[in-house]
This record gives sequence, structure tokens and C-alpha cells, in this order.
Amino acid sequence: MREVTRLGDAIGRLASLDRDARIYAAELWSVEPPAIEPDSGGIPEDAAMCGLKYFLEVAAARDFLESWEVTLDSTPTELESCARLIRYAIDDA
Repeated sequence: MREVTRLGDAIGRLASLDRDARIYAAELWSVEPPAIEPDSGGIPEDAAMCGLKYFLEVAAARDFLESWEVTLDSTPTELESCARLIRYAIDDA
């Protein structure tokens, strides 16, 4: 079984994750729910056993955050990045 971590921690490590991987997290999405990262393909058995759902592909998450960050006057905190990415996953992904 892959390591279960906080969604906020997984988002904080996006730069080190495989771009082709997917992140699975517990709903309602926030910084604290457990998450498993990374994996490719369908929902992994261990993620399903933990009640986790598909969140985002690492590449999409990275690309979105990079595009969003260049519009800001200062570097966002990890919490701000996580909150914005969750909003993106809910509304636009």
C-alpha cells in the first residue's frame, strides 16, 4: 500500500511527483483529508479501500498552480495554493 498522507502535503510535493501520476483524496476536499499519491491508471485498490476518490492529475495540478501563481504579486502560502487547487478541482477540472 502506498503512503497515505494529507492532501495539503501531496499538493506541497507536486514538483517532486511524476507528471503522469494521479492524486486520490477523501471528499470533501480540504487540506486535511487523507490522500494517496501518485498512481496512474484507474483508482488503485488501496485508494478505493480507504474511500478515496480521484482528485487531479499531477500535471494538471502543476500547470494550474504555475499559471495562477504568475498572476499574483507575491508567492502564495502552501495553504493558499491548496485551497485554490481544491476550488479548481471542484469548479473547473
